Amino acid sequence: MPKLICITGAKGGIGKTTSALNLAMAMRDFGEDVLLIDSNLSTPNIGLHLGIPSVPVSLHHVLKGKKNVKDAIYNHKSGIKIVPGSIAVEDINAKAEKLSYILKELKSHADVVIVDSAAGFGEDSLAALKAADEVLIVTNPEIPAVTEALKTVKLAEKLKKKIIGVLLTRIGRGKSMNIEDVEAMIDLPVIGKIPEDDAVKSALHAKRPVVHHAPLSKAGLNYKKVANKIIGENYISILDEEAMFQRVLRKLGIIR
Repeated sequence: MPKLICITGAKGGIGKTTSALNLAMAMRDFGEDVLLIDSNLSTPNIGLHLGIPSVPVSLHHVLKGKKNVKDAIYNHKSGIKIVPGSIAVEDINAKAEKLSYILKELKSHADVVIVDSAAGFGEDSLAALKAADEVLIVTNPEIPAVTEALKTVKLAEKLKKKIIGVLLTRIGRGKSMNIEDVEAMIDLPVIGKIPEDDAVKSALHAKRPVVHHAPLSKAGLNYKKVANKIIGENYISILDEEAMFQRVLRKLGIIR
């Protein structure tokens, strides 16, 4: 049965888009039929991350009633399907009243629908939460970000949404909270830990997800492990072999 997973977190700059993109790509690599939707109406970034900043028909066109929702679905060369937003200035004020309905309509176009939600608690982020079957909370292990994540958790609980858990990103950057303290504060399990990794920056520059650009990087491997947990398949042995190969390459000085 198709399910819609909202990737969310109230604070900006926490790696929400990077996480949504890499989890979608990893799930596709594991054989899932995946649709990735950029529901950030004011600052959509999925297209920019993939090197396709503009498209003939975007989610914004659908929200304005100018195009059919099917026209906004694009097949990416990676195998996933995407629904990008528009970065045009005239589209910034697109109304979000129909967003939840459109997201639910898009659910029929894949087995797994990943929605990259907007930061904060605006109409677009609320619409994504309302449409979701499951919610993944993304945050950095820093007190301001975790505090905002807790607010998102409370809102998701109020809407009676199933929360998968917490994904911690950019671990190792500056002062960080312990994993145990994050879990205690949010009262949810941390299901994944993405370290601060130069491979993520390199992948962004190359307009590719890190799971493809640097599949043996620490970030790449950990995104695959999180994707594995979410879809509930047993690919851990494959990922462990990749991690072992990575350690050998590091020991030989081939990679850092």
